Amino acid sequence: MVPFGGWEMPLSYPTGTLAEHRACRDGAVVFDVSHLGTVRVEGPGAFEQLQRSLTNDLRRIEPGRAQYTHLLDEGDGSVVDDIIVWWRDEASFDVMPNASNTARVQDALRSTGCVVTDTTAERAVLAVQGPGVRDRLAAIAPEAASVGRFRVQPLVWDGVEGTVAGTGYTGGDGVEVALPSSGAATLWDALLDADVVPAGLGARDTLRLEAGLPLHGQELGPGITPLNAGLEWVVGWDKEKFRGRDALLEQRSAPISPVLGGFRTLGRRPPRAGDEVLLAGERVGVVTSGNFSPMLTCGIALGYVDVPLDPGTEVELVRDSSAIAATAVALPFL
Repeated sequence: MVPFGGWEMPLSYPTGTLAEHRACRDGAVVFDVSHLGTVRVEGPGAFEQLQRSLTNDLRRIEPGRAQYTHLLDEGDGSVVDDIIVWWRDEASFDVMPNASNTARVQDALRSTGCVVTDTTAERAVLAVQGPGVRDRLAAIAPEAASVGRFRVQPLVWDGVEGTVAGTGYTGGDGVEVALPSSGAATLWDALLDADVVPAGLGARDTLRLEAGLPLHGQELGPGITPLNAGLEWVVGWDKEKFRGRDALLEQRSAPISPVLGGFRTLGRRPPRAGDEVLLAGERVGVVTSGNFSPMLTCGIALGYVDVPLDPGTEVELVRDSSAIAATAVALPFL
């Protein structure tokens, strides 16, 4: 168990991170992700408030769908948080920020036209992920097994009403189930009885890294905009106004630097955050996340570089005069 964003979280279970990672790629695992925030935004002004506050355009989806989006700093357009929005019904949304950002996101979403409530303490969220998820869920929670990718629908489990969405953070298939806290333990037990493997923060991080997914505080944060991170598709440019729009428009008018890139090492030794990226002996960037890839059996890393590097470009990842040979690769890794 380790401290994480104000919560005590499992880093791994007795099987270990590598086994949990492979179980997610080959079968099914469950993560307890109750540390993620849930901010309920509802009322006649909810849609308009989210449109003004977040980068993505809710007009691209509809009730019963989920959307990935960003909350930006109004001044420089950097990413205050990356967020999943579950559009529950016409005037009700669950906005799901990262663990340590819930209060900041809640404050940003307040307006006189809608009700904003932090419901994090009232519910638990279980992320059931992997190619075997649907078959295992079908026997115990058919409603959860049937939800489509980025779809959101009501769920009743053991007499308790909740919500299920076809979302996750592993790059593969899966669902996330939000239930009142009183109903979560029985679902957890039923999943384990159905041969779903419990997985912790260690596997969650290696899985998202293989999928090339950014982590707030690593690839996203102060001084980093969606454009730096290669996430321009998260921006609803057709919206007249949202927080940070003017800063993004100004940045968009010139070459973007730095930019996020991926690196794969020639051996098993893992890179680490803070390693310098050297091209022909010159520093061109820094690693933001690095680890061993259980599926590729080599080191992989995300990092920011001054200019985009073509796939196959040879670099060195250096820390304390110790260098790892690597090549630039297109994302995702897997």
